[in-house]
Amino acid sequence: MKNYNLIKDDETLDDLNLKGIYVIQKKHGFRFGVDAVLLANFAKIKRNDTVIDFCSGTGIIPFVITGKNQLKSIKGIEIQEEMVDMALRSVEYNNLQDKVSFLCGDLKDEAMLSGLEKVDVVTVNPPYKILNTGIINLSNKDAIARHEICCTLEDVIKASKAVLKHRGRLYMVHRPERIADILCIMRKYKIEPKSIRMVQPSVNKAANIVLIEGQNNGGRFLKWENTLYVYDEKGDYTEEINEIYGRENDRNE
Repeated sequence: MKNYNLIKDDETLDDLNLKGIYVIQKKHGFRFGVDAVLLANFAKIKRNDTVIDFCSGTGIIPFVITGKNQLKSIKGIEIQEEMVDMALRSVEYNNLQDKVSFLCGDLKDEAMLSGLEKVDVVTVNPPYKILNTGIINLSNKDAIARHEICCTLEDVIKASKAVLKHRGRLYMVHRPERIADILCIMRKYKIEPKSIRMVQPSVNKAANIVLIEGQNNGGRFLKWENTLYVYDEKGDYTEEINEIYGRENDRNE
C-alpha cells in the first residue's frame, strides 16, 4: 500500500508512466525537465551495471533509469539536503530501497568520492550556466541547480573520473555552446568522447541540448548520432519523443 503521508502539502506526486514509479517534487521551484528524461534514455545501461548520478536533484534520472533497465544499483548524489529528502521519500514511496539510494554530498569532496565503490556508469545533468553569466534566479535552490555555484563543469568531470571503473562510461546532458569546453576537459581527465547527439526543438530551430557519452581510458573514436527532434512539422511530439515518454498509445488521439 502506498504511503501518501510521505508527500508534504507544498509538494506534488508525479507519475513517470514507467512501471508505476512516481517522483516527489515541489509545487513551486525547480522541477525536472525534458533534458533529464532524455539523458536517462540516452545512457546505455547494461544488465547488473552499477550507476552513480551526480547533481541528482529530486532523483528523476535514477528513477527513470531504474524503470527502464535491469541494473544492479544506482546512487544519486546531490548537495541540497531538501532535494535529497524528497528523493529518499520517493524511494520509500516506490519501494525501491533495494535498487536506489541517495546521498547528500559535495562532488568536490575527494574524501567522499574515495569512499564510494567504483561504478560502471556515471550520469550527470549539471548546472549549465557559468557563474556570473545570465540572470541569476532569486531562489538560491533554483540558482544552484542552474548556475555553476556549487560545482563547475570541470568539477563534474573530475568527480566522474574518480568514481568510474576502467572503461566505465560517462553520460552527460548540457548545452551545445559548451561542447568545446566539455570535450577538452573530458580529454584532460582521460575520459574519451565516444558519441554526441544533438537535440533540436524542431527542424527549423537550432539545437538547444547536447547529449554526450565518454569512456574512461577509452580509445579515440567519436560517433555523431542522428539529431533528435522534439516536435514535428505539425507541432506534435515526434514518434521518438513519444516512445521515450512511453506515450505510444497517445500519438493518434
